[in-house]
Amino acid sequence: MEFLTITNLQCRAKLDQFDHNRDYYAIIGAREDDSAREIERLYKREAHKRHPDRGGTEEEMKALNEAYRVLRDEETRSHYDSQRRRPVKQNSTVRVTPAAREVGVYGQLLSALLCLALGLMLLLLVRSNGLWFLWPLSILASGVIVFGVLIAHSAMSNARESLAASHPIRRFWVAQEIAFWSLVCGSGYGIYLILTWL
Repeated sequence: MEFLTITNLQCRAKLDQFDHNRDYYAIIGAREDDSAREIERLYKREAHKRHPDRGGTEEEMKALNEAYRVLRDEETRSHYDSQRRRPVKQNSTVRVTPAAREVGVYGQLLSALLCLALGLMLLLLVRSNGLWFLWPLSILASGVIVFGVLIAHSAMSNARESLAASHPIRRFWVAQEIAFWSLVCGSGYGIYLILTWL
């Protein structure tokens, strides 16, 4: 059991008087490892600049005073530092937007089309000129084509997921996958026939 003395109450009152989310070091212009003397020097310099009589605003001066009040006392400063380094709660969620959604389906389709066109041009270049010593270029072209196919598949999946859950197209995802991969395999076989004919 902890006995509440006047000193403990004063310390708790000090600790409750600052915002854990504000970066007091940035307000003063200090680093976390700066000494109390350095923080005092930086505070005086910033107070000289930000004072309302010298063109600063009252809000800036209040923020500067609050930052100095927290950072000048070692106990308050150590508590503030520990609160800043506290790990994020397990149940808190961070919302991110995948880049694919920002580019959009049309952007993904354009990227896939460019990859497929570049890969096919490289394959046709190597094959039509009979430059057998450029076989690494053929491997690169095949990789670019596979990458284009994966981008196209991602575009199809993102377009399907952007629809409402009750949309009828979402129910036929297996048929969409079968049609997509059948088209990919058929196109691959057609390209193979063209390359062997040349």
